[in-house]
Amino acid sequence: MLRTIRKPFGYEPIIRKEDIKGPSRKKVERASDWKSVLWRIWKLVDEQRALLITVLSLVFVSSVLSLLGPFLIGKIIDLHIIPMQFDGLAGKIGLLIAIYVGLSFALYFQSFWMVGIAQKTVLRLRTDLFSHLQKLPVSFFDRRQHGELMSRVTNDIENVSQTLNSSFVQVFSSILTLVGTLAVMLYLSPILTLLTMVIVPVMFIAVRWITRRTGLLYKEQQRAVGELNGMIEETISGQRIVKAFSQEERMMEEFAEKSSYLRRTGFWALTYAGFIPKVMNMLNNASFAIVAGVGGLLALKGNGIVTIGTIVIFSEYARQFTRPLNDLSNQFNTVLSAIAGAERVFKIMDEPIEEDDATEHEDTILTGDVKFKDVSFGYSVDTDGYTIKNVSFHVKPGETAAFVGATGAGKTTIMQLLARFYEVDKGDIYIDGISIRELPRKTLRNHMAFVLQDPFLFEATVMENIRYGRLDATDEEVIEAAKKANAHNFVSRLENGYDTVLTADGGEISQGQKQLLSIARALVADPVLLLLDEATSSIDTVTELEIQEALDRLMEGRTSFVIAHRLNTVRKADTVYVMGQGELIESGSQEELIERQGVYYNMLLESKV
Repeated sequence: MLRTIRKPFGYEPIIRKEDIKGPSRKKVERASDWKSVLWRIWKLVDEQRALLITVLSLVFVSSVLSLLGPFLIGKIIDLHIIPMQFDGLAGKIGLLIAIYVGLSFALYFQSFWMVGIAQKTVLRLRTDLFSHLQKLPVSFFDRRQHGELMSRVTNDIENVSQTLNSSFVQVFSSILTLVGTLAVMLYLSPILTLLTMVIVPVMFIAVRWITRRTGLLYKEQQRAVGELNGMIEETISGQRIVKAFSQEERMMEEFAEKSSYLRRTGFWALTYAGFIPKVMNMLNNASFAIVAGVGGLLALKGNGIVTIGTIVIFSEYARQFTRPLNDLSNQFNTVLSAIAGAERVFKIMDEPIEEDDATEHEDTILTGDVKFKDVSFGYSVDTDGYTIKNVSFHVKPGETAAFVGATGAGKTTIMQLLARFYEVDKGDIYIDGISIRELPRKTLRNHMAFVLQDPFLFEATVMENIRYGRLDATDEEVIEAAKKANAHNFVSRLENGYDTVLTADGGEISQGQKQLLSIARALVADPVLLLLDEATSSIDTVTELEIQEALDRLMEGRTSFVIAHRLNTVRKADTVYVMGQGELIESGSQEELIERQGVYYNMLLESKV
């Protein structure tokens, strides 16, 4: 019935006919330690214990009232309708109305208060997760996909939210209804109860047959949705490339192919899922027919074993008995999925945060005297090799140190260690004679500013993006920094000037203009230590001159560390350090290195070829 379609541009469906039948079918994703996950969720929910007890009490009340209603109707039929005795009928009808009104209020308030409990619980969970993310080391983010982390903060937590909103009360209510209904049915007539139970195995077999297929189909549908959304996002982001290479037709074909596949998986998922209410309806009708038929025969015998009222009660209870079973089967996959989502969230929250920070030197004012002493470091503990090995150098306050070398030589690692994004494995780094291990990270980084190859702008105004370097900077200080960074002129030409809202990627301005704003942000921060990582590598020559002028103003009087592939950008450096395979090969001023005619000299010759 479901067939694999042609593979479109690397898109390969993962579902086949043989995947949805037989014992080898795929299973719903489960938490590896669901008991501990449930316990942690319960501890979060239990923080609202008083309101939770109230909700559970209302669930109990609503379950009792839902049983009393049909029972009272049956008694009215036996005691008043059939014998035509109307004394006391009005009182029982009033009681029946009160029962159903009370049931409506109980259902409303249990739902209303449970939504509040769920939202507060999820708020706490989301806040705790986001707070924990802020405390994790940079190395954690280097190892993980950002989209996958965002999925945990949004999709996984939302999954938990929806389950708490609906499934928590639904499962508890269904269990109470099942137990209560079965108890009352056995009390009224064990014979009719046994007849009602005949449909239960049939129902389980039918639901199991359907859910085996819908589970895979819904999973495939979600995968297809993700594929389609990813393709749309990629196409929109790369629209210039699509048009530049005239690939519009190909993109439309791929979109049509994936959309068609999504339509097919959605069609069959909904078709199979639509069988459940129809099957349940059929089984309910069969149960009603059995109860009515057999019960009617027993009532006609007139031996008092079964009355007309009892048949009416059983007809309604038979429906009430199968409905919670259906609800439980529907909620099963939802609950398992939520537990798996919660486990993914808790795995992030169990990640070790940055080591305890130093408490000394919090108010120390640094001058920018930097010394590396026999520093070795490797990114992976699984390898024996170091990314940098026994690196030693000394940069005095106000000096500019430039680091050059091939990709992977260890230049950026120097910056990472200096900012304490990673901790050194051997040796030590000193600033003003103080080991950076003894400097609080906040104190250290408050004395630093970064200008990177790919400047990052927030979805905010130009003013706010520049002010991010120092949040208490005045508007006048922001504008002055923009002027020094050669950014004021182009900002003034924007539609709303400094109040122009930029998108997250700064698509409204050029790469060079984004870099100028990044320099302005660093100027506002007024750092002692300046770290420049390939700040001009992706800029054209004309813009590079403008940026270099702004950088010269920024670097004036500050201890600066510069990484550059373009060797002409390091001419003004006090000392040039040549890195190779993680080691410091040679160092000196540019003139001294040229006179030696060593590695740097050869690099300079190659750059001019």
